[in-house]
Amino acid sequence: MHPAAKSGEELAKELRYEATRSTGPGGQHRNRVATAIRVYHLPSGLTAMGTERRSQLENKVEALFRLRRKLALQLRSPVDDELLAAPTLYQPPEAWLRRLRKGRISVNPTHEDFPALLATVLDRLAADQDDLERTAAAFRVSKSQLIKFLGLETAALGGLNDRRQERGQRPLRGH
Repeated sequence: MHPAAKSGEELAKELRYEATRSTGPGGQHRNRVATAIRVYHLPSGLTAMGTERRSQLENKVEALFRLRRKLALQLRSPVDDELLAAPTLYQPPEAWLRRLRKGRISVNPTHEDFPALLATVLDRLAADQDDLERTAAAFRVSKSQLIKFLGLETAALGGLNDRRQERGQRPLRGH
């Protein structure tokens, strides 16, 4: 299972948190109290920070969400038989199917499920060697809907466009 898709309890076993003082605007409270949170994903070495809030707990939630997004973007799960299945046989995650309405995916990029969905799509896209039509069929959406979904995370669409450019293909634009 991709780390971005793990439950909070499962992922917590792979994390270390550190509270630090934050710099920048926010007044005396921000500079006196260690409210900024840095979270480390030990297996990958990836880190993320939450500093915007005056509450350590709120910053911890934000740091964890940012880490899940980084994990989704930067780590690919090993290709297994399920990912290699023909698009018509592939079973997208339940969280994806719940958001699917008449071939359109509806998900907010700030929703807690977004990193897990993004990781799943990027894993399948990697298994399909960036074949957008094949990946879109596996997730039961059109190619344009898949591009729109990837466009919700600029770095995801940017990575795909970088790989397309290396192959001499034109870049895609999110909607």
